[in-house]
Amino acid sequence: MSLQPPIRYNKAEYIETDTGNKVSRRATIAGPQNIILGGKTIISGSAIIRGDLRRTGPGHAVVISLGRYCLVGEGCVLRPPYKTYRGNFNYYPMKIGDFVHIGANTIVEAATIGNCVEIGKNCVIGKFTMIKDCAKIADNTIIPPNTIIPSLAHFAGSPGQFVEDLPESTQEMVEIQTKAYYNRFQPTT
Repeated sequence: MSLQPPIRYNKAEYIETDTGNKVSRRATIAGPQNIILGGKTIISGSAIIRGDLRRTGPGHAVVISLGRYCLVGEGCVLRPPYKTYRGNFNYYPMKIGDFVHIGANTIVEAATIGNCVEIGKNCVIGKFTMIKDCAKIADNTIIPPNTIIPSLAHFAGSPGQFVEDLPESTQEMVEIQTKAYYNRFQPTT
């Protein structure tokens, strides 16, 4: 039981799905047929998720996949990474694990984000970045393209650099914090 007060939202502003996802009506979800939400995920207002940016041709329908208990902050932009290879321009899928918190006004073009990852406010996560499980990205950090962030690592700065190792208990702490946030996110009565 959390001792922190509830986080109130206007029920008319959010759509709640059968799996407990809460998506703001002010969020822009382009290409929703190419986006998977794992359940109990919160997409805040002014967030932009670009599921319409996908490879041309058959297959590869899933563009962005988010796990369970993900929190996407106000004004975030999630768009799949892209590159030109042998003269062909293509987008590549983005996979985000469970218990991931992405802070407000952050731009993400990562290839993969593991489980139990905290990304701060006003960050830029470069194309094809791989963030392993239980990592933390501090507020206002810019992670260059193709960076690999190891598990249990704290990165900060511009460009983002290793700051310290995180404790082994990070997974449990992030899971508890993310579930508590979701449970506190309640409609006004």
